[in-house]
Amino acid sequence: MNETEALKQRIDRLRRERKAVILAHNYELGEIQDIADFCGDSLELSVKAAETAAEVIVFCGVRFMAETAKILSPDKTVLLPVEHAPCEMADMAEAAALREYKARHPEALAVCYVNTTAAVKAECDWCVTSANAVRIVGSLPEERPILFVPDRNLGSYCAEQTGRNLILWEGFCPVHERMTPEQVERRRREYPEAEVLMHPEAPAATVALADRALSTGGMLRYVRESNRREFIIATELGILHRLAAESPDKKLIPLTEQAICPWMKVIRLADVCRALETMQFPIELDEELRRRAELPIRRMLEFR
Repeated sequence: MNETEALKQRIDRLRRERKAVILAHNYELGEIQDIADFCGDSLELSVKAAETAAEVIVFCGVRFMAETAKILSPDKTVLLPVEHAPCEMADMAEAAALREYKARHPEALAVCYVNTTAAVKAECDWCVTSANAVRIVGSLPEERPILFVPDRNLGSYCAEQTGRNLILWEGFCPVHERMTPEQVERRRREYPEAEVLMHPEAPAATVALADRALSTGGMLRYVRESNRREFIIATELGILHRLAAESPDKKLIPLTEQAICPWMKVIRLADVCRALETMQFPIELDEELRRRAELPIRRMLEFR
């Protein structure tokens, strides 16, 4: 037995002993996705984990994702296998700055993307995902100003789709921010039969050239159900592993080979094993903050 297989067996044994569930975001390394109990978007994973009887959640993703799992599963132990696994976009919004803005604009509704820290969620009225942001923003009272935090690109997409005038926080995902119209045009010339599927975290001028703007979950579902054979995938490269596994008969072309989030690649099998062995690194949230952060998430989950 090679070292990798031995590691996988140890993880399986520890998973059973700890009564743990392992979650992997769609952007994680293929080796991590392969040993996970569930793969998916960050909120989807947190909701699934809360519904399980697991006592321990090992969240293979970045810190805000593990925080969201802890918000929804306060009685479970939530472990982030690598202590320093931040989301650069989430860290572009700080709770203190948001509180200051709200104090100056008490009439505004604060809407946060799920890609935010627990502290920022605690200051917001609504939480949204890339899949439901347009519907939720479009449903909010027209007389109330809306501050969208932290992703200016997803916020711009919501404004364009709903006709609402949003106040946009100046945050962005570095991976999607680098996606350009020129890249789309070049790929279209190379693969004229392919459909372009793009994450709405990309800049507006780039999203405008896509055939469809979709969340990662939306991309997986669309490729799986579509009769088309070729797709240009404009999001972080990690999703290609799951796309290929679920739709092996489809041709998948990355918009750019540079679409890599380094923080989504730091967790390895050894880190998952070590987390289960030593119970490192647990997510701890102040209970008052956790309760406040849970409110906008619950509001979103109850939205119909």
